[in-house]
Amino acid sequence: MTDTDIHAMMTDIGKRAKAASAELSYASAERKHAALISAADALWARREEIIAANAKDLAFGRDKGLTDAMMDRLMLDEDRIRSMIDGLRTIAEQKDPVGEVMTEWDRPNGLHIKRVRTPLGVIGVIYESRPNVTADAGALCLKAGNAVILRGGSESFHSSGLIHECLQQGLKDAGLPVDAIQRVPTRDRAAVKELLTMIDYVDVIVPRGGKGLVSLVQREARVPVFAHLEGIVHIYIDKDADARKALDVVVNAKTRRTGICGAAECLLIHKDVAGSLGAAIVAALIEAGIEVRGDATLQALDGVVAATDADWGCEYLDSIIAAKVVDDVDGAIAHIHANSSSHTDCVITENPEVVARFFERVDSAIVMHNSSTQFADGGEFGMGAEIGIATGKMHARGPVGAEQLTSFKYLVTSNGATRA
Repeated sequence: MTDTDIHAMMTDIGKRAKAASAELSYASAERKHAALISAADALWARREEIIAANAKDLAFGRDKGLTDAMMDRLMLDEDRIRSMIDGLRTIAEQKDPVGEVMTEWDRPNGLHIKRVRTPLGVIGVIYESRPNVTADAGALCLKAGNAVILRGGSESFHSSGLIHECLQQGLKDAGLPVDAIQRVPTRDRAAVKELLTMIDYVDVIVPRGGKGLVSLVQREARVPVFAHLEGIVHIYIDKDADARKALDVVVNAKTRRTGICGAAECLLIHKDVAGSLGAAIVAALIEAGIEVRGDATLQALDGVVAATDADWGCEYLDSIIAAKVVDDVDGAIAHIHANSSSHTDCVITENPEVVARFFERVDSAIVMHNSSTQFADGGEFGMGAEIGIATGKMHARGPVGAEQLTSFKYLVTSNGATRA
């Protein structure tokens, strides 16, 4: 396609999304619920087609040289399709956020004021690899009364296409405009640049992917952006950590799925337990197939390779973890401040004072205690799914679910009040 063709295509998509968002903004909770349940049914009915389409995507990914972790993000099987369906059903059963009264009050001047939730309008979602984001993003935007334009990664082109068809089937069955969930039908990157500048049609952009994608979006977007930055996730093992909890949590946080943004990327160990509990955890990680890149102290342990400055603040999304010995919780906090992406950070300790200090002074979107960072996920937070983990501080922060995809307006009434 020529740039002119892509501009015309994207303009048409934008116009139709804007029209659909106007209708969707006042759609009843019942119709949105029906659309999501019907989409879930369609996903299950077409699961064999989706898995066959995903096989084409996996072949494309292999030819492109994707890492094992990225291939894992791309892969769909029946269990993962069932998880998508569970997410759609959970979102369907949630309370509709649109129209919710956030607060209300009376004024001495005779005004009664309500602040109520409203849809944002049209949301552009740009994401890489993971085809399940098609279902998650489409469902959450619909629940919040927003139209959405989905631009998935080139790797997931075929499976995302079929998932999108299931979402549109749900809209059709519920009598809602099918243009409420649209997908950019090309791998051409020129379409992304068009989407980033469609200020007449798109109200917010949500990028979900690696640093390169997010940096591109932040650099070139003229539409407001909810940034989902890297998951440079730290776990601090305190001297008062419970050994069994620490071992279980760290191994799970790193090895369960290395390619997700909640995977642990840096292990910080109190100096008093570096040679005991710290050594045991490092050995367990190495036995699990993880390459441990340690500082000068940890390099004395068998199997640890030397870390470089580039390892601090690195999102590997792979079977690699950086590890460092720190003096105490303040040393861990200082390291996190210097290297964090403000995504998720965790402390493992039985000392409540250490927990309080860590929670107070680590300003990440998600701060955890004695818990695997793999729980940094909207589905695990009870949101059904997420569009991403917003790491900025404006509007949405942390897992972005349906409620976070709303704005608000003020409804003001009186009995004929006039201003002097």
